[in-house]
Amino acid sequence: MFGKNLKYYRLKNNMSMKELADLVQISPMAISHYEKEERKPDMQTIKALAKALQVRVTDFLANRDESLVFCHEQFRKNSKLSGKQQEFVREEVEEYFGRFYQTVNILGGEVLPASPKIYELPLSSSPEENALRMRTHLELPKEGPIGDLIEILENKGILVYLCDIENDDFSGMNGTVNGRPYIIVNKNMTAERIRSTIAHEMAHFMFMWPEDMADKEVEQMANAISGSFLFPANDVKRELGVKRSAITNDMIGVCKEYGISMYMLVMRANKSGIINEYVAKNFYINANKAGWRKNEPTRIKRESPRLFYQLVYRAVTENEITVQKGAELLRASYEEVVENCSAMEV
Repeated sequence: MFGKNLKYYRLKNNMSMKELADLVQISPMAISHYEKEERKPDMQTIKALAKALQVRVTDFLANRDESLVFCHEQFRKNSKLSGKQQEFVREEVEEYFGRFYQTVNILGGEVLPASPKIYELPLSSSPEENALRMRTHLELPKEGPIGDLIEILENKGILVYLCDIENDDFSGMNGTVNGRPYIIVNKNMTAERIRSTIAHEMAHFMFMWPEDMADKEVEQMANAISGSFLFPANDVKRELGVKRSAITNDMIGVCKEYGISMYMLVMRANKSGIINEYVAKNFYINANKAGWRKNEPTRIKRESPRLFYQLVYRAVTENEITVQKGAELLRASYEEVVENCSAMEV
């Protein structure tokens, strides 16, 4: 496990093998050997590596569940993430779900709900039809706003993780762990963008995509499904009316209700014929000038995964693990775990 953990913390610190080797005054080849478990460093070197990476020596010794089988979706061909950053995202996923499944195994696998079948929905040429199929597959209402999306998906057996990566070019990816779908999202995005990214990633693993479909077409369709999923066409017309000649402040209330950005609302209104191209284009120009393309003001409460916390707190309160172990699993403070596991006062 030493090599896997060394690689994880090196990538987490955004270091190349050479950069780490220079700090520890060893060769990059030595780092490569350590990460591949081809050689074991002496204790003096381990301490030097820990100091360089600002971790504890014991962090290198943390167990990894080697029985977990990960299938990560390939990064998009036009991804602007460097190879090192792509490696980090994969390692971050595996490190997190390693801790997650350690807790699941302590409590027993039945604590997780069965996940929906993936890669089985037929894909049509209509985003609206596809979005309806996705809602139906998840046993959600055909129309109307969707509440806390992360909570809903966790209760349906789809795992979600918010990754702390300082790179605007990464929004999300998906894959499976032991056959169960997961979605990883950049936590540094707005709450609305996180929701749309989650819906986008779901579209990737819910449908049977034609093998000969161009990557650009796939992304465009996934984006369209995401918008239709969060704000269906019938809702667009009911909430906004048949025709609008301008983007007005009352639309902000609709954005809050459906948990979407104004960008998405304008796009959906334009697609539904409620506003014309001129109104939409004028909004995009002004919004881009205001920096809204990536940093539109958020108007809704941020959603966060809670399942992992709930499982760990349960394991602590049922004396399956110690408070200290719970804190280590969650990467949280001892006091935080104690507070959430203390007896309720009525």
